[in-house]
Amino acid sequence: MEQDDRTKVLEAVAAAMAECRSGAATVTVAEVVARSGVSAATFATLFADREACVLAAFELAVDRAAACVLGPFQAESVWLDAVKAGLAAFIRFLEDEPALGRLLVFYSLGAGVEVQRRRVELLDLLAEAVDDGADQMPADRFRPPPVIAEGVVGAVLGIVQNRLLAEEDEPLIELFGQLVSIVVLPYLGSTVARRELVRPAPRARVVGEPSATARAAATRHVNARLTYRTARVMHAISDYPGASNREVASRAGIVDQGQVSKLLSRLEARGLVENAGTGRTRGAPNSWRVTEQGKRLLEAAES
Repeated sequence: MEQDDRTKVLEAVAAAMAECRSGAATVTVAEVVARSGVSAATFATLFADREACVLAAFELAVDRAAACVLGPFQAESVWLDAVKAGLAAFIRFLEDEPALGRLLVFYSLGAGVEVQRRRVELLDLLAEAVDDGADQMPADRFRPPPVIAEGVVGAVLGIVQNRLLAEEDEPLIELFGQLVSIVVLPYLGSTVARRELVRPAPRARVVGEPSATARAAATRHVNARLTYRTARVMHAISDYPGASNREVASRAGIVDQGQVSKLLSRLEARGLVENAGTGRTRGAPNSWRVTEQGKRLLEAAES
């Protein structure tokens, strides 16, 4: 029961901040008590003072955000995929927990010293995750210093903060490609950053859902029309729409680029995939997507 009262109070703090729009400084204990439905005596047994309550609310926001983000982020072995999965999960958290999300992103700026200390720690962790992108760069390329990662994190959070404060009708997820582009530009270059601008956010995977390789293996046994290799290619494109030939090969585990080109040509001829990059500037990378017919075939093979 005490835990339930504590959660009610913490959620009330976040809701009060979001409603008054002026941050932690103007939220009073009396207001929190009234909003949460617990007594003043109960509040006193749970928290030493208002600042302790705000810090606990911030930690609740951190815990819930981490529960949404860490799983998708850690499930990916490729840095770009991990960034995209984590960012998409964070945006979904902001949509599902708007009050706690706003506390995490910007209302905490008006909180006490301990909240600020924890906020800096979190920003450092985010910057470290972004800075891992430097490991994806060729050895002969200039490696951006860690401060670049700090700037990237600040830029992304600044944009998110502005959109949340503006409360525009446009869903925050519509910014996904642009935010990913900002993150990857210093590490993977302008070509990848430009491609990420138009790529959709990865879908939220269900816990326990099989990997692309496992799904391809299942498809091989269920539907003879798709070989194991072509199934892996189609699943690679399905999981990463807009992939170039090289990206498809990497994700499907095929070393020979010539084989990938032949497989893609066959799948395109059968109407299972389409190249959205056709007709672009000569030398530009292909951009593959699974067609509706291809999606139906994959669904039928997995059912």
